[in-house]
Amino acid sequence: MTSYLEIKEEVYQALKENRAIVALESTIISHGMPYPQNVEVAKNVEDIIRERGAVPATIAIIEGKIKVGLSKEEIEFMANSKNILKASRMDLPVILAKGFNAATTVAATMIIAELAGIKVFVTGGIGGVHRNAQETFDISADLQELAKTNVAVISAGPKAILDLQLTKEYLETFGVPVIGYQTDELPCFFSRESGINVPYRVENPKEIALIMKAKWDLGLQGGIFIANPIPKEYSLDFEKINKTIENAIEEAKSQKIKGKELTPFLLSKINELTKGESLKANIELVYNNAKLGAEIAKEFNILS
Repeated sequence: MTSYLEIKEEVYQALKENRAIVALESTIISHGMPYPQNVEVAKNVEDIIRERGAVPATIAIIEGKIKVGLSKEEIEFMANSKNILKASRMDLPVILAKGFNAATTVAATMIIAELAGIKVFVTGGIGGVHRNAQETFDISADLQELAKTNVAVISAGPKAILDLQLTKEYLETFGVPVIGYQTDELPCFFSRESGINVPYRVENPKEIALIMKAKWDLGLQGGIFIANPIPKEYSLDFEKINKTIENAIEEAKSQKIKGKELTPFLLSKINELTKGESLKANIELVYNNAKLGAEIAKEFNILS
């Protein structure tokens, strides 16, 4: 793997010393937020994880090399460069072979985290079953990755642009534990509520670590999805944001925007329609997930 993976010294030492590590994706830097907020958020998330006693490992692909842990200069490059591709599972071999630059999605970050030996991954929201998927067959590769790759994913729920009920059912069908952190309801990214119950609720990071250990000790392949609601003070009104999303989806349809371009377009349009409220919520939920992710990584590290 050394010909493909380049592990930052801080991360390498943490792996060597069996310390807690938290993987972070780079799509949020290159495609999820505008510049310069994306740089600020990326650095702040890493600082939050370090402050809580874990080591951050932001993952990206630069010139065909998988980077596990980025320097400040590399974060700036990912945040402010043109022609940064979006890498999921299907893209990895091509991007590496051709020497391209790419931000990693949830799916690709999970794959790389597992290759590097990292079991905890923090993101904003996961992809899932898109609305009207019965017509478009638009289902994120993130869900299949959760079904096959042994990494715990902490997020503020599926992205609000998705069909949340079908996303939850898809995960359950493929044997992915869906865990609500201090909540009985599946959070909806920008909002704490969705009207959809989660199968299991946990109250503390140690419970999550025990679930991770039990699952993988039993040889049950696949990840664990931990849904961590956005803090109350930043949560947007569910009905209001849902109407905004529907308007953004209609505009995407009229412009014939599909596939990998759809999610970045919708998030940008929603931010425009909410006059920046959704971006602020997005930033705060990522910080909140980083705090929880660091605590879970430390607890799992004790058990492993």
